[in-house]
Amino acid sequence: MDKQLTIWAVIGVYAIFMLAVGILYSRKGEGMASFTVGGRNAGAWISALSYGTAYFSAVMFIGYSGGSGWDYGLWSVLVGVGNAVFGTLLAWLVLADRTRAITRRHHIKSMPQLFEKRFQSPAMRLFSCVVIFLFLIPYSASVYKGLTSVCSVVLGIDERVCMVIIAIASALVVVLGGYMATLKADFVQGFIMMIGVTALIVLVVLSPQVGGLSQGLSNMADYMETHSMLPLSGSSALALISTILMTSFGTWGLPQMVHKYYGIRDKREVKRGVVISTFFSLLVAGGGYFIGSLSHLFFGDSMPDGGKDYLVPLMLDQAGLPNILIGVILVLLISASVSTLSSITLTACSTVSMDLVKAGFRKTMEDKNTAALTRVLCLAFVVLSYFIANYPTPILEMMSYSWGIISGSFLAPYLLSLYWKGINRAGAWAGMIAGFLTAFVPAAASGFTTPNGPLFACLAMAVSFLLCWLVSLLAAAKGWPGGQRNDGFYQPKPGEE
Repeated sequence: MDKQLTIWAVIGVYAIFMLAVGILYSRKGEGMASFTVGGRNAGAWISALSYGTAYFSAVMFIGYSGGSGWDYGLWSVLVGVGNAVFGTLLAWLVLADRTRAITRRHHIKSMPQLFEKRFQSPAMRLFSCVVIFLFLIPYSASVYKGLTSVCSVVLGIDERVCMVIIAIASALVVVLGGYMATLKADFVQGFIMMIGVTALIVLVVLSPQVGGLSQGLSNMADYMETHSMLPLSGSSALALISTILMTSFGTWGLPQMVHKYYGIRDKREVKRGVVISTFFSLLVAGGGYFIGSLSHLFFGDSMPDGGKDYLVPLMLDQAGLPNILIGVILVLLISASVSTLSSITLTACSTVSMDLVKAGFRKTMEDKNTAALTRVLCLAFVVLSYFIANYPTPILEMMSYSWGIISGSFLAPYLLSLYWKGINRAGAWAGMIAGFLTAFVPAAASGFTTPNGPLFACLAMAVSFLLCWLVSLLAAAKGWPGGQRNDGFYQPKPGEE
């Protein structure tokens, strides 16, 4: 069968599946609880794979693995290991059960609602709602850029056409079915990703450019030694560490990732989810970065046309993979990206409909109408993401701006709220504003072209933690109105798990 026909046939089967899931779950419920948290009855496999598929998209496979592999060689595999250990294992151990319990106790369906109820501040709900919506758009756009680069290389079609196709695919699932549709789709897409990554690792390693595992590692070690990568220079080591920290701990403050904990059924499912999600992340992230670490074996010292965003797509195109596998790999990348896009879109738009429109202007709006508004906002969000994706910022930087600004603003107050009753409204505001400005100002001043996005993201998270702690203590000691405690937030209800 012709190469193009084979690839399109595989993609067509996947598209039919996604459409079927969206239509099926469009009939499962119209209220916001169903649309956003799925009745809080998700099991371990669904929750864990949904977390993983939201975490890793074409941004990781194409932008981060290729760019990191080019800059750091085999050292870039440490980013994938860090994502599995810190971004998944430790995140689930620290955040999952406490978040599940608190959001269930207070009927919380979004991060802005959590901040409002914990700090008794409607203004904080509005601020976080606006930041989440605006700055998830660049992250969404970076996913488009990652996937379109590989589609344009392998399928030979215009990038803008690719973006339109991807936008339609992601919008169908989330607009039609909401949270449970994305969970069910993510469950299947998670297995597609694991199978696809495993096959991709094997076939790239066996490609003529690599020549087998031992030969490939030996050749990369020789290359790194002759190009001052063994050891890394001080600036390169700092950049690598920043990337590991941002891509691992940055997820702790991202609302679309935290949202995955809300719908978990009980503690038992949380414990099982820890194991499943960690295995998934180690395979997918570790494998993805390992593939990118071999980029110099394909291109030597010559950066291909299109820059770092085209390293992995051109590697796949040159590796001599069978047609059917190319189709499977494209489905792998589409699956990863559509899952992430669906999570981002649902999170951003539900916060606007629930926490800005209904809570601020239309308090009497029925749940059914709020869900309908969310669907409309999802379409608008997809269109905005498409236009931002055409901005000439590299994938890695576009994502780091989004993660840095959002996690810099929210990670500290969210995490401290789970474990420290002493954090108060004054401290939370100080941490949010300081984290936001630390990440936003350097990016905006450079016209969103600075190559130091991960470093500023890490600084933003650190500054936010420091000010949350210091200002909370100061406000409590000085008796400021914003220094009051809210111990009732932590009181469990009778019979609560």
